[in-house]
Amino acid sequence: MEEPQRRIRALHTASTITVYQAYSPAIGLPAAREGRFPAMWKRDRMTWIKPSFLWMMYRCGWGAKAGQETVLAVEISRDGFEWALRHSCLSSYVRGVHPDRATWQRQLKRAPARVQWDPERDLHLQPLPYRSLQLGLAGEAVRHYADDWTVSIRDITPLAHEIHALVRSGDLDSAARLLPQERPYPAGDEPLAHLLG
Repeated sequence: MEEPQRRIRALHTASTITVYQAYSPAIGLPAAREGRFPAMWKRDRMTWIKPSFLWMMYRCGWGAKAGQETVLAVEISRDGFEWALRHSCLSSYVRGVHPDRATWQRQLKRAPARVQWDPERDLHLQPLPYRSLQLGLAGEAVRHYADDWTVSIRDITPLAHEIHALVRSGDLDSAARLLPQERPYPAGDEPLAHLLG
């Protein structure tokens, strides 16, 4: 079956969804150790969460980019994730989804979350012909994420390095077997209707 152009694919359970972020060790290591973000983590700026492991690997260079050496798997409540979807706005204007550019700009200013659809990636981090969700959280959404939605935080940097080593050695089958089992996320049409532009 052909992949739809835009779909949320994620590791999820009946009550949680796993998203990925990458930080410097000064933030990432205490976050994983304590299971919550440390005091130095900035609550007053936008934070982007990504349900796609391979998109995160593309963004952080398998945990090799400066300031992104610690890769975190953050398990959050599905209720929180879906609240963010319902209260989000597309990060760019799309004719047909928004009545006009001014309306979109007003929605973007008010929305505590924003959505980007970026090309999904393969094991070589090359773009695929369909897109994955990135969710930007600001204001009250950041506070909810840190204080209410987060169930667990794990340091998965060793997994990222192991998969990368297998890709570099040409053992793509073994690399693929280690990937998180991301499946279509059953968000339903209602939370996504305004985000599928």
